[in-house]
Amino acid sequence: MNGFTFDYKSPRVIFGAGSVSTLPDEVSRLGAHRVLILSTREQRILSAEITRTLEDKIAGFFDKATMHVPEAVIQEAEHVFRDVDADSVVAVGGGSTTGLAKALSMRLDVPSLVVPTTYAGSEMTTIWGITEHGLKKTGRDARVLPKTVIYDPRLTLELPVGISVTSAMNAMAHAMEGLYSIELNPILESMCQQGICALFAAVPRLAAKPADVDARTNALFGAWMCGTALSHLGMGLHHKLCHTLGGTLNLPHAETHTVVLPHAMAYNLPYAPRARSLLETMLNTSDVPSALFGLARNAGAPISLAELGMRSDDISKVRDLALRDQYPNPRPLDPAALTALLEDAFHGRKPSSMR
Repeated sequence: MNGFTFDYKSPRVIFGAGSVSTLPDEVSRLGAHRVLILSTREQRILSAEITRTLEDKIAGFFDKATMHVPEAVIQEAEHVFRDVDADSVVAVGGGSTTGLAKALSMRLDVPSLVVPTTYAGSEMTTIWGITEHGLKKTGRDARVLPKTVIYDPRLTLELPVGISVTSAMNAMAHAMEGLYSIELNPILESMCQQGICALFAAVPRLAAKPADVDARTNALFGAWMCGTALSHLGMGLHHKLCHTLGGTLNLPHAETHTVVLPHAMAYNLPYAPRARSLLETMLNTSDVPSALFGLARNAGAPISLAELGMRSDDISKVRDLALRDQYPNPRPLDPAALTALLEDAFHGRKPSSMR
């Protein structure tokens, strides 16, 4: 084993069924006295139910968290934060709400606590993303990392099957790209493997029986592992494409990751033999892209960018944007091959295995 440096960054994690009961104690650990509760409109009621135990520490609610974290929403949330004289934030929900909490932590230098209700995994990362003028910018900043994450699988029981599946596929993408990152070390490789195996096994179980608490628990654990890997490892073509599709075309985040992942793996794995070997062993297949495509299709998830709202005219636009400001990637970005990838993803074709 070669030597390596590992600068480990992680929130405090409380994991397990019923763990949301620790919320008052964890808020006290933050030293918080006036908390702004963040959510989407759809999860406003759930966020109020979950946080009612905070009682007089709740300064207010902001329920306009939005996909891809638009700059305008951040600015509105900042105004509310100041108007209610808050000193911290608690985010209840998925990647949109967590992303807003991260932006506020970075802009206002305040602590956050996150209660995930999906498998996004972004709560474990130092990565932020903000969309303005049709472009999504991303970066890393230690200030965005939550102080505490409470993983309670019972809070995901009502998550619709469709969102459960695409959220899990989104999380798997983090670890799959992590396996060919130049920053990979044995600890993170193990986290990637644990996360991928837990989620790949959980998806068909969730699709068949959404109330399976054990499957929900495994999926949430997998999201934790994959999110941690993403925080410490570089992103490649898959994430570049998804950030471009989401920020420019406003396609739904998790669904876009689900559609693109098999095609990005088909593009990259021939140039990443170690990652390919690990994935083939983990998933018990000689054709990883097809296995991912089948996993999504059999669970009823979207398999084409067209059904997410992309138009055929957008293919060249997305290709050209992906070629700009490239993320590190095991395979050089070839315009013709990238066009073929996007065409396959657009039409929902089975990935051209190992181009």
